[in-house]
Amino acid sequence: MSYAEDVAASTEWEAIAAGTHHDPHSVLGAHARKDAADRTVTVIRVRRPLAERVAAVFGDGSRLELAHVAHGIWEAQHVGPPLPYRVATKYADHEETLSGDPYRHRPTLGDLDLHLIAEGRHERLWEALGAHPRTLDGEQGTSFAVWAPDATAVRVVGDHDDWSGEAHAMRSMGVSGVWELFIPELPIGTRYKYQIRTRDGAWILKADPMAHAAEVPPNTASVVTASSYAWSDGAWMTRRAATHAVAQPLSVYEVHVGSWREGLGYRELATPLIQHVTEAGFTHVEFMPLAEHPFGGSWGYQVSGYYAPTSRFGSPDDLRYLIDRLHQAGIGVIMDWVPGHFPKDAFALARFDGQALYEHPDPRRGEHQDWGTLIFDYGRPEVRGFLVANALYWLEEFHVDGLRVDAVASMLYLDYSRAAGEWEPNIHGGRENLEAIRFLQEVNATAYRLHPGIMMIAEESTSFPGVTAPTDHAGLGFGFKWNMGWMNDSLQYIARDPMYRSHHEGEMTFSFVYAFGENYLLPISHDEVVHGKGSLLAKMPGDHWHKLANTRAYLAYMWGHPGKKLLFMGQEFGQLAEWSEARQLDWWLLDQPSHAQLQDFVGALNRTYRSQAPLWERDNEASSFSRLGAPTWDPSVIAFERRDAHGGRLVVVSNFAGTELTAHPLELPREGVWQEVLNTDAAEYGGRGSGNLGMVYAGAADGGRPTATITLPALTTLWLRHQSDPHVPTVNHG
Repeated sequence: MSYAEDVAASTEWEAIAAGTHHDPHSVLGAHARKDAADRTVTVIRVRRPLAERVAAVFGDGSRLELAHVAHGIWEAQHVGPPLPYRVATKYADHEETLSGDPYRHRPTLGDLDLHLIAEGRHERLWEALGAHPRTLDGEQGTSFAVWAPDATAVRVVGDHDDWSGEAHAMRSMGVSGVWELFIPELPIGTRYKYQIRTRDGAWILKADPMAHAAEVPPNTASVVTASSYAWSDGAWMTRRAATHAVAQPLSVYEVHVGSWREGLGYRELATPLIQHVTEAGFTHVEFMPLAEHPFGGSWGYQVSGYYAPTSRFGSPDDLRYLIDRLHQAGIGVIMDWVPGHFPKDAFALARFDGQALYEHPDPRRGEHQDWGTLIFDYGRPEVRGFLVANALYWLEEFHVDGLRVDAVASMLYLDYSRAAGEWEPNIHGGRENLEAIRFLQEVNATAYRLHPGIMMIAEESTSFPGVTAPTDHAGLGFGFKWNMGWMNDSLQYIARDPMYRSHHEGEMTFSFVYAFGENYLLPISHDEVVHGKGSLLAKMPGDHWHKLANTRAYLAYMWGHPGKKLLFMGQEFGQLAEWSEARQLDWWLLDQPSHAQLQDFVGALNRTYRSQAPLWERDNEASSFSRLGAPTWDPSVIAFERRDAHGGRLVVVSNFAGTELTAHPLELPREGVWQEVLNTDAAEYGGRGSGNLGMVYAGAADGGRPTATITLPALTTLWLRHQSDPHVPTVNHG
């Protein structure tokens, strides 16, 4: 070896010893070559600083003693091809130990994996990157792979090496930017992070973006895990795949796991939540974000671990158990998903390899000033692939039935919450974020293709066109869009004193103009019961009785209105206090009869809704809906008809005035008997018990339209169902 070659080798070995080499497998491990006699000779090199003696032990028990060369590197050779071996190491004052060699193993990622990652098309990315217990080349351990293209070196640190890192440098997989290492004998439960050397030579410590589990916050390490859960929801999944959600009843109960009831983990939550949701009649539960997040006060909307269910409530398999139990009870599961932004915490995604990587490098596109968060670079294939695969991960690995995508409006517009000069137009000079739009189209199309029957739901508050239009018709491809306009207008209306509502009828009915422009979901979400807005019950005017009456009338109007439904936890029994994530709901209110009656009402509301196909079967068809009101018009009375696909008809009539209307004439779509299937003034729900003795009759006089004379109690909504075989009771005067 020449002097220059000797210096180069020494420098390379110094890098190996320091754990800064970009390809330690090229030096360490077993390497075959030909000697002068054309024999195959295998050189074995291992790094064991401060050792007294090192040997390679083969499968038959034979040993090859290694000699120390330099910088803690030991070497020997044997004639023949590489053989599986383990490393025997003797340190001073310690017994000899036998361990595996990370550097004798082949890569755990193939060329196809790397190609798909670079293209942003790896639809099972969570199986390629991250930490995975596995058996490789006959040896058990854990493989690690991470995308960090701007790193000059990456090391796995953790419990296994006292967080030092030098012994577990990863190899670069070339231009893909992926780094990989298999560590033998590393068990499930090991805490770890990646130690990343940046371009300027600094070392930074990062949690694994693809980790499937993490420490309980405020600790931030990733945790090696593997699922052993056996699902029992096959019947549910089969039915779901054959179901089109827009033509089904959908009544969603939104839940913040940490404050529904204190002290319940995923497993402990299953039984009481199922019992409550079943009694309340909801079809689905929507969980506020359950991906790992560092700050509980963010409610999960600032995610640090997109592939790790928060460990605050148990393990990933504990969450699988909760979802499985819900499915077995006939309850669907939607989960909030937050691909719009992420926090700046130094241990997580922000400047992951020392450079802007997951976030857009231009702060005009890469930072939310209002929220103090970063925005994904949707135009970068690997980032787009990370997010698309993440949606698929929750659908595949946790059987969730839908994702509610948070803050879609913030993704669609480059000028969202920015003043003039603070944003950069797109290539056409417009304000639309074209890369984010393409991402949303891709994630929706891919999710529906691979998981038929699921729901992708947009929280989108603007008039952006085609949110629920198919992607092949230039739409975003969502299944549903939250109707934020209806929510804001109707809550403003219902908070008014009934005396003045007649002047603001449009706040309640303008939504009819656009109700079929998208597939809408009507939300009364957590955002409406925080930050000084008060609970739903507290928004209502009047004394306690009137607040309850207003709430019942409003909810029955909402459940009758075109669109699916969502109600935040606590509103079903009249939570009085504003919601706080720091404490559980005020369940003690159910000891008061009026609150128990409200919960009974919500249960009856949901069960009646589910039994009445006109209220949900054609939610997205304008021909299923008609306004009613003639022959007289009272602006405090809002009436409309809903129709199903088989001739079924149901009329919703709301009297939002503070006075009862008796002998009120109302044209109905058909002559005959209309059964009163719901009356929010029923005594059993805490009302006064006023109504129409369970039915009204619409008769046509002189060729006119069928008209009924009905009683409309104050602050009441009625549901009237037309009877196809009417029987009108007669009075015997004889």
